Amino acid sequence: MAVELTRGSPVERQCIRLAAVLGWLGLSIQLYLVFYGRWSVEASLLGGLVSYFSYFTVLTNTLVAAVLTSAATTRESRGRTFLLQPWVSSGIAVSISVVGLAYSLLLRHLWHPQGWQLIADELLHDVMPLLFVLYWWRCVPKGHLRLGHIGLWAIYPLLYFAYVLLRGRSLGIYPYPFVDVEKLGYPQVFLNASGILLGFVVVALVVLGLDRWRGSRP
Repeated sequence: MAVELTRGSPVERQCIRLAAVLGWLGLSIQLYLVFYGRWSVEASLLGGLVSYFSYFTVLTNTLVAAVLTSAATTRESRGRTFLLQPWVSSGIAVSISVVGLAYSLLLRHLWHPQGWQLIADELLHDVMPLLFVLYWWRCVPKGHLRLGHIGLWAIYPLLYFAYVLLRGRSLGIYPYPFVDVEKLGYPQVFLNASGILLGFVVVALVVLGLDRWRGSRP
């Protein structure tokens, strides 16, 4: 059953709109950089688009921007109703939190982006995770989550991991170094993925606990 977004103050609604704009801005900058890089070496733009959507960061930020856009509008649709369900928005909050944490712990030290890439990098990995967690805390109705929702949320990263392995086996290209089978081998990749999945479950348990705590308050 869908539960309507908690109505906030006009300031909060403006903040949600701004967060949605920032989300789409970060995704747009990153897409432009991908297309420009492919165009400069006369590579396929379609291949660049496929590569763009092969990153968990991009997929999850797209979901974040879609939720924020749905929350900022009043036009009813099946998509909006689905995205604004507390268990759906909460699952996306877990995923975007993992994006920010994994990037800071595993990837940030591997490169030093500059210019527009730095802006896109900060928006997608730092700004949007923080803004969406704040949105979840302030605006998503609490007290509706159950332990079984964690299993539903975990389907998303598991399907993504399966896709990464299949795509890597076909093209020899892996979006993240910790899932690069050609360099690490399957045992190490599965070990790395298990560690990230464990972190995902821990974050999910924290979200569930906070939801129950907030839901029990008047």
